[in-house]
Amino acid sequence: MRRRLLLSTLAVAVVAILLLGIPLAFATHKLIYEEAERSLEREASAIVGGVGYGIETRQPLAGDKIAQEYPGRHIVITLPDGRTVHAGPRPGRDEPVLTAAGSGGGVRVRVSRPTAGVQDEALRLMVLIGSLALLGVAVTVGLAMYQARKLTLPLIDLATTADRLGTGNARPRRRRYGIPEVDRVAEVLDRSAVRIADLLAASREFASDASHQLRTPLTALSMRLEEMIEAADYPDVVREEGAAAVAQTERLVAVVEQLLARARHDRTGGAVASPVDDIIAQQVEEWRPIFRRDGRDVRMTGQQGLVGMTNPEGLSQIVATLLDNSLMHGAGTVTINTKPGVGSVVVEVGDEGAGIPPELEPRIFERSVSGGKGTGLGLYLARSLAVVDGGRLELIQSRPAVFGVFLRQAAEARLAAERVVIGPA
Repeated sequence: MRRRLLLSTLAVAVVAILLLGIPLAFATHKLIYEEAERSLEREASAIVGGVGYGIETRQPLAGDKIAQEYPGRHIVITLPDGRTVHAGPRPGRDEPVLTAAGSGGGVRVRVSRPTAGVQDEALRLMVLIGSLALLGVAVTVGLAMYQARKLTLPLIDLATTADRLGTGNARPRRRRYGIPEVDRVAEVLDRSAVRIADLLAASREFASDASHQLRTPLTALSMRLEEMIEAADYPDVVREEGAAAVAQTERLVAVVEQLLARARHDRTGGAVASPVDDIIAQQVEEWRPIFRRDGRDVRMTGQQGLVGMTNPEGLSQIVATLLDNSLMHGAGTVTINTKPGVGSVVVEVGDEGAGIPPELEPRIFERSVSGGKGTGLGLYLARSLAVVDGGRLELIQSRPAVFGVFLRQAAEARLAAERVVIGPA
């Protein structure tokens, strides 16, 4: 698209410059020659008057003096008595000249000048016109590049947003570009992101409910079948039938697990040891321009090099939600502080605003609870993402608001995994 915009704008500019420049160059060239001819005619008339006055006052006619007054001209003066006076250098035999004549009182004057000087003047003006045309093309190309960038970068950004929605990263970006049509598309994508986040939350709720409702009776059924096999009066027959029933139950449990895994599937699961600094730095880089447009800033403090158990995409969404919440409801500089906790890595996000009203404190993480124009889904979904990765999201301080994301330390997660594999001592 950018290439097409540049080529089309350049083509329009070149055509416009040619349509204007060619007639202008032709008219300028013609005007220069006409002005040179009129200048010679004026000179001839002036010489006729001067010679006539000299004859009346009986002053001698000096060709050298006339040549000094009109340099670069060859002047031929014919007096009333038939005498001829020449002044100025004679042009070459094949040298093109411009000539003008004048007469009066019996005096005839012919003034000539080489056309080389006129051609040089015309050439200078042609070069000036050509330079202005090239400057116009350069300015047009520059404006076209600026306009193409202004139009294409928002589209690329919107395509990235749509791709993120397709991967399950359902977070509104709230970016606007100053172009009404593009801003309309951005608003639609933001509303779609909210709806997708709602659907993902409903999917997770369904998975949790289904897991509780299905696993419990299946587990109880398996235990009752095993007890029935052990307590059977006719062990051979009952054991055979019971073993078949247990096998069927186990297969049913496996099918339920697969269905629930598919129902719970999103991009937030699978916590791994991740460097917290890189994730936060990426979010700070993304959000800092948005805050600076509002006269605010985002800064990182605390201990560097911490590693926590999380899905990088999940932690990115949590931090982005907290930054977005601060942008909408907070004020001043937003500080993201990282520090080690007791068996955890803590990421604190706080600003310098008025904080959370007392009536909202107990319900700040509930679904559809908001203190402003928000949807009430951001903090609810952020806490859900933290829980999925084995962490938690808490309100550490109300006024000004400070939220804390508590992640498992990588060492603690490994020890827990080893205990699970080895079993109790």
